[in-house]
Amino acid sequence: MAMNLRVPEDLDRRLDELAAEVHTSKSALLLQGAELVLQRHDRGRDIDAGLDFVATHDAELLTRLEDA
Repeated sequence: MAMNLRVPEDLDRRLDELAAEVHTSKSALLLQGAELVLQRHDRGRDIDAGLDFVATHDAELLTRLEDA
């Protein structure tokens, strides 16, 4: 799917420099960045789910530890 993206001048310049340094395209860099954003979001969601699980399944234990 094609997409147009407006990038601020400074960011565009920095992407140009990095793309030349690592011998890739700006498009490839932006795709990597999008993937990192999605991974970070998924990881945060997994952590939240884990904390919710512990809070609901180990509430009594957590209360006892709180009082210790």
